[in-house]
Amino acid sequence: MMKTGYGDPAGYITTLHVEEQCLHLPYTREIIERTNLPVRVIREGESPQITGRYPDNLSQGKHHLLLAKNRGTFFKPCPGTREYRCCGYQVLNIGMGCPMDCVYCILQAYLNNPWISFFVNIEDLFVEVEQGIQSSKDEFFRIGTGEFTDSLALDSLTGLSRRLVEFMSRQSRAVLELKTKSAVIDNLQGLDHQGRTIVAWSLNSPTIMAAEEIRTATLEERLAAAARCADWGYRLAFHFDPIIYHKGWQEGYRYTIKTLFSRVPADRIAWISLGALRYLPALKTIAIDRFPGSRFFYEEFIDGLDGKCRYFRDQRVEMYKLIADELAKYTASNTCMYFCMENDTIWKQVFGFCPNDRGGLGAMLDNTVTV
Repeated sequence: MMKTGYGDPAGYITTLHVEEQCLHLPYTREIIERTNLPVRVIREGESPQITGRYPDNLSQGKHHLLLAKNRGTFFKPCPGTREYRCCGYQVLNIGMGCPMDCVYCILQAYLNNPWISFFVNIEDLFVEVEQGIQSSKDEFFRIGTGEFTDSLALDSLTGLSRRLVEFMSRQSRAVLELKTKSAVIDNLQGLDHQGRTIVAWSLNSPTIMAAEEIRTATLEERLAAAARCADWGYRLAFHFDPIIYHKGWQEGYRYTIKTLFSRVPADRIAWISLGALRYLPALKTIAIDRFPGSRFFYEEFIDGLDGKCRYFRDQRVEMYKLIADELAKYTASNTCMYFCMENDTIWKQVFGFCPNDRGGLGAMLDNTVTV
């Protein structure tokens, strides 16, 4: 199935909501002027009015962007689980929700608001990150903004990436990963990033990208954007996550991998992660109601130690081995290939070693950007 690129997913936003207490912020005014969208002021105690009830109104809610103050924590460790190997990632929470609409997106079951939120009190964000980095003199920080939203999907409206890249260029003990399914990279051009920002893309089989990743860039668009970022001196990363079992999955993932390395210089890739589909049980009901034509949730799954549904181990190993072996044909020696949230048994069966054999997963990843 051919996929038509959506271009800039921020174009899906039709209405801008702004918390009244944020109206005075220069950054808020900048975004309002850039979007040229109708603005609705949200007073204290109110919220954007989206017809219907969640999650039935989620598709409609993706037209609405709320500029808000983050009243919680911006900077915190990734919520991994001790049952599976976690990489020690630090999450920078820039907003909640996304204008793209992937069938498997965990946020459908994690959030309870249909609209997209973006946090505009960024001075607080930078203070919190700087304090966090300075609080530990010996630790190296890998920081990502793609946990609760796509890192770049709204960047043509917010321009946040320029501020983040410029801030990170001054941090000697940290790198920032901007992970996306878009091709919105114009704001990254011409920045003196000092190698402190890695630009990353989620990739999948063409069948999955075409049918299950709505309003995302095509494979060719993502890889063309990655090649441009490499030309601008950025290191790159790629995430085959979630790997989804489907008819023709072998040929699909082989094609994506072959195309990846025909478009992008292998020696610019810092790391590549693999992670099979896993989801909260509540997600299945939401997703099949919203996307009745999607079939992959009807495969066989077991309950994982983290409470998420996963493929049986033998099936995960089969998919991982094929993809890892295919990647090994092309990857450079300085690229770290790793699993996101898998156990030592899987690591041994696929890679022949456990992270602890090489100093831990965090150290394996740190070494790719600190040596």
